[in-house]
Amino acid sequence: MEQREAVVAVLLRGDRLLAVRRGPAVVRPGFWQPLSGKVEPGETQEQAVVREAREEVGLTVVPGAKVWESETDDHRYRLHWWTARADTGVVVPDPREVAEARWVTPREFLALDPVFDGDREFFERIMPEL
Repeated sequence: MEQREAVVAVLLRGDRLLAVRRGPAVVRPGFWQPLSGKVEPGETQEQAVVREAREEVGLTVVPGAKVWESETDDHRYRLHWWTARADTGVVVPDPREVAEARWVTPREFLALDPVFDGDREFFERIMPEL
């Protein structure tokens, strides 16, 4: 099976990032994670970051840099991790995709439960270097 491309958008505001709890319409609901979504055909990774932020939480964001690559634990997706600034705007979650959203520090993210192992690795190993 061919791997699909997806982005993980680490949305930053001050010293916090946006954590979202997966909603009822997505696979594996209930997990906390940064914003994420598939890259659509003909779309750049930066465009996917901007679109997913608008669709899932109603924020206009400015993509920063690609900072990591990983894959989902079922190996179906290659994940391209991007930082993006979300300095203004109110979070308005799409209730199908996002059950809950909150601005947290990286340390607070690691205390959320449940989270995916790959996300935990990012916040323990990659984020401190950024």
